[in-house]
Amino acid sequence: MAVPFRKISKTRGRMRRTHYKISANGLTTCPKCGAPVRPHRVCKECGTYKGKDVVKKEETK
Repeated sequence: MAVPFRKISKTRGRMRRTHYKISANGLTTCPKCGAPVRPHRVCKECGTYKGKDVVKKEETK
């Protein structure tokens, strides 16, 4: 089994890990209400998906 010849310094290891970061989720806008929605999911505001009503939403007055 291979063993490192020298210890990797903290700086060198941290420089390598600078690219290990989380990215924000991509968002699109709902064509019906304009709310931000994650792709391929039902809109939480109006309950539509691909232009069809999928979830019944009751409006509160």
